[in-house]
Amino acid sequence: MNLISNTLYWISTGLLVPVIVLLIFFFIRALILLGGFFGHFLQARKTGRMLAQKVKTLNAENLNEFVASLPEGKQPMVINTLREIVAERGNDARLDLLVSEYEIAADRNLSLSKTLTKMGPILGLMGTLIPMGPALVGLAQGDIASMAYNMQVAFATTVVGLVISAIGFITQNNKERWYVEDLSVIEFVATLAKSSK
Repeated sequence: MNLISNTLYWISTGLLVPVIVLLIFFFIRALILLGGFFGHFLQARKTGRMLAQKVKTLNAENLNEFVASLPEGKQPMVINTLREIVAERGNDARLDLLVSEYEIAADRNLSLSKTLTKMGPILGLMGTLIPMGPALVGLAQGDIASMAYNMQVAFATTVVGLVISAIGFITQNNKERWYVEDLSVIEFVATLAKSSK
């Protein structure tokens, strides 16, 4: 029994460094994501307002005018998808494919936020529990300095894991809402494009 317990102890202790490295990696990714999120937020608000206004007067007869009124140059994915949809007017299979491609691209864009939301707490909890073993051993041996160090590592990994998860959760929720709003416009325009063969 001691052999099994010692084996599990050494395995879990050996995982501490990889867990901390992964926490640092995901924390850096979360900060980069948060930096880009602000620009995405401003762009999504601007695009959302513009499309909401234009869709109010949109029908099957004025699709060309609608596309002509869209901004030129480097634009968000929704604008490019709308252009392609109107260009493929009458080709129902292609229109369905374009809508599906947008959904896939949106899901791909959400993958980092989803990963951070799930991995932050997992790694944080692992980083909390792993040092607890050595901390308890230190306490039993009267080595308070060792116990304090291990507890410091345990609490630090918890906090970092929760920060990673919070950034992932906030960005995921907002991005999902933006993509749903964009998708409703895309599906509406695709329906009009199908009816104006």
